[in-house]
Amino acid sequence: MVDISAIAARLDAAAQRAEAIPQITGETGELPLADAYAIQRAAIDHRLARGATLVGMKMGFTSEAKMAQMGLKDQIWGRLTSDMVVVNGGAIDRARFIHPRVEPEVAVRLKAPLAGEVTREEAVAAVDAVAAALEIIDSRYENFRFALGDVVADNASSSAFVVGPWLAADTDVSDVAMEMRVDGEIAETGTSAAILGDPIRSLVAAARLAGAAGLTLQPGWTVMLGGATAAAAIGEARTVSLDAGHLGRVGFTIEGGAA
Repeated sequence: MVDISAIAARLDAAAQRAEAIPQITGETGELPLADAYAIQRAAIDHRLARGATLVGMKMGFTSEAKMAQMGLKDQIWGRLTSDMVVVNGGAIDRARFIHPRVEPEVAVRLKAPLAGEVTREEAVAAVDAVAAALEIIDSRYENFRFALGDVVADNASSSAFVVGPWLAADTDVSDVAMEMRVDGEIAETGTSAAILGDPIRSLVAAARLAGAAGLTLQPGWTVMLGGATAAAAIGEARTVSLDAGHLGRVGFTIEGGAA
């Protein structure tokens, strides 16, 4: 039997200390998704007990190619908390992270509750604003290696996120060219169409997955809709920026060194 509380505590401690741990599945064997999501929720409960609040949801494996590579037929998701928020143009402390990577995304802010099976039109109607964003992912596992159950339990590797200027809800996000730079050098280029062919499809999926877990996406929450390109390693870089065309610019700086 999987000890959900013990594994959640171990993952939470790894995140707090910025110290990598071995894969869970190396000890337990294949970890069923139901158990993995239970561990995720229990680990996030540790954050909430320290005073953080839930502020949204993130989507993972929103690339058709990545899903095929992982042998998946559906996306995964994680929870966003207030202690993950980085202000656009703000700084992060490198010592908070183990081996951070960054990816360009599209984010939406909700104005109405959203959960369960919804149409594209219903999903769009719940959106208050859209923005370009950057997500900092930081697997708590050694060498950034994990099986599906591992990454789900680890809150889909979510670590921090930065949202650019909020724009009107009807701003087109379907095929936005994105250029991400690390220390001024182009690290990744792509388009928002890589997010399930249309980022709004990812919002529909987010509502479905949240509803299946008994969770309702709340007004004011941010939903990160998935990476538009592969993630780039931050390493010892000092600046990360994203030019997302008509969605604007978003970025952050990095202070300090590795823990």
